[in-house]
Amino acid sequence: MDASQALQQCRNLTALVIGDVMIDAYLIGDVNRISPEAPVPVVDVKSRDRRLGGAANVAKNLLSMGAQVHLASVIGTDEAGEHLRSLLDNLSIGDSCIVADSSRPTTIKTRVISNGQQLLRVDEETVVPIHAEIRATLVSRCIQLFDSATIDVVIFEDYDKGVLTPEGIAALIEAAHQRNIPVTVDPKFKQFHAYRGVDLFKPNLKELREGLNALIGKEDDQAIEAAIDQLTSQLNVQNVLVTLSERGVWMHAPHQGVSHKRIPAFQREINDVSGAGDTVIAVASLMLAMHVPADQLAAVSNLAGGLVCEKVGVVPINKEQLISEWESNHTSVPSRPSA
Repeated sequence: MDASQALQQCRNLTALVIGDVMIDAYLIGDVNRISPEAPVPVVDVKSRDRRLGGAANVAKNLLSMGAQVHLASVIGTDEAGEHLRSLLDNLSIGDSCIVADSSRPTTIKTRVISNGQQLLRVDEETVVPIHAEIRATLVSRCIQLFDSATIDVVIFEDYDKGVLTPEGIAALIEAAHQRNIPVTVDPKFKQFHAYRGVDLFKPNLKELREGLNALIGKEDDQAIEAAIDQLTSQLNVQNVLVTLSERGVWMHAPHQGVSHKRIPAFQREINDVSGAGDTVIAVASLMLAMHVPADQLAAVSNLAGGLVCEKVGVVPINKEQLISEWESNHTSVPSRPSA
């Protein structure tokens, strides 16, 4: 199936996102004076907002593409956890794999904003790995979902907050592959090497450098190629998609005959890169589940990431805009092999 057909048929898919969820909270107001207590601005709060963040933002992108979505994570038995569940319910995101743990808080990241500028961020969280019994419950609920529903793709969205542990990752990859469910990952540093055997591994360049402890220049195609070869060999992954910011994406899918192809970024007006990686992994995972050729998978995911960068703040992809832009651009997808 080509990407054009796949974009129209995402509504037929169901995805499970596994990873660290959080509440993105905002205090928005005006600064008119400096505090007499310390040389800091005083923000007169005019409005507040709380949104789904972390792995839940990947879920929102999948919803925007028309897919059905389940979310697996660990939250606290606190007010923020209850609010997070209500936000999931409002969006009809399946929460049967959300595990409550009284020993940890629900992650909240609060941003204080004035005149469109972030002045401060306050994080309430723990990054300690989840306990073994909580991990076992999380894995068990995911496997129950595999056996009670049709899951077309599993996506690990890792923010290094402790939900994803080596034991849990290995158990879930094995369970998914036993049921012929493809697995993708958007990794972070701590568990970078735990995702052995996944079908699509999608780091950005910084994560590739840190995960392999390698010096890789942004413009050094030879070093990028060598790092991806090392990654493929060490972790036995099937496909690697590396996001390179303004340089586009790098695709390596040797089993499909796509060996080290860089797809330059489509020309966009970049306003905010927040959430772009979530959009890329969401779109790429759906394309993988529908067996879209690797070069098209990379190109349409690259386009989707660029489109959300035109918006201010973390927003999910607009499917109709993506389809329109793809139909206008895909006949001349700007791809070329590495040097």
